[in-house]
Amino acid sequence: MAVRFKNKSDLFNILVTILAAAISIGTMIYGVVHLGLENTWPELVLNVFYIACVVMMLMYFFNWGITTKQFNYWCTLNVGITVLLRDILFAPPLVNYPLHLTCLTLSVALILMLTYFYARKDWKTYSKRNLWMIFIVDLLIATLYNIDIFLETSDEYSTYLMVEIWIRPTITYGMVACFVKETKE
Repeated sequence: MAVRFKNKSDLFNILVTILAAAISIGTMIYGVVHLGLENTWPELVLNVFYIACVVMMLMYFFNWGITTKQFNYWCTLNVGITVLLRDILFAPPLVNYPLHLTCLTLSVALILMLTYFYARKDWKTYSKRNLWMIFIVDLLIATLYNIDIFLETSDEYSTYLMVEIWIRPTITYGMVACFVKETKE
């Protein structure tokens, strides 16, 4: 079984991403079972896109019939769909209105960055700095959502949401790590 990346740091980045995403997805499935489908069905829908990203990362990592262009397109499309669904169309109501506007603005910026990234004809010319900005913006969104959860009253669902929020930045980190590696070659 041939792996795409040989460098230990690249292997570490991808394997940590897959492991963290698998644990987070498992936690989401547990939350759906524990809290009931009527409360958590949106996370279950998002889970389908997250699982697709993890499967594509595995396929890409082990050279299992997915090209770089296919990985680029489908992974960014799945992440873009989750941003659109979770943060723009069905944005959770936040306690602090300026925090809500900031999250919405960052989400729109992330959609624009992802759209610009996968719409480019020669995406390998996309700089590493721009790739890492995708991850940083997604990380800021997750951090702001966590701050809002701390400001709200805590319940059983809050712990579940705190785990769910970090799945997408984890997947974005792995996606960017794969793309940065490809831009080197």
